[in-house]
Amino acid sequence: MTDPTAQKPHIAHTLLSRAHSPDTATQQFTERIKHKPLFLRPTSPSAEDNRERRRLHRLRKKEYFLRHQRPRPMTAREKRSTGIYDLPREECKHALFKGLHTLWVGYMQEILDLKTEGRSGLVTPLSHGAKLVSADFHGAELEVVRSRCAGRVGIKGIVVRDTKFTFDVVTEKDQLKSEFGVLGRVGAC
Repeated sequence: MTDPTAQKPHIAHTLLSRAHSPDTATQQFTERIKHKPLFLRPTSPSAEDNRERRRLHRLRKKEYFLRHQRPRPMTAREKRSTGIYDLPREECKHALFKGLHTLWVGYMQEILDLKTEGRSGLVTPLSHGAKLVSADFHGAELEVVRSRCAGRVGIKGIVVRDTKFTFDVVTEKDQLKSEFGVLGRVGAC
């Protein structure tokens, strides 16, 4: 009969002994299987572990979302507080903006098709009105022809900022004049 105290050989040792010599099989079994630690995770985590795992998953998801999100645009209040559109008065020199005026002249000749040969230089509201309305006036040389404020009439300069309803102009005396209304009160030079 079989001895109940005798142990059955390990299945891995049996398989190794089929492929290798008995000494090699025993050595590989002891080194690679018998003395190798086996790391196991608990199969049923506690409720706290589940809560922590969900929290970490939520944080990773939020980080991923924030990393791949476009930056939101600045509000008008933030732009004012940072001074993003402020022009330092000491840096507004008429000589600096003469090059911008030269570029603007070329830009307008291109927009109004005045560079082509054989073309008359006549610009009328019917032929070029839509182009003039949508044009960019940064660098244009302007003169105030008519204004409710008599002190502004006759002011000449180069446009430094062109906003929706106003122009900021640098005069030849390096003064920055602001808030000239656009609605029919400013004439281009």
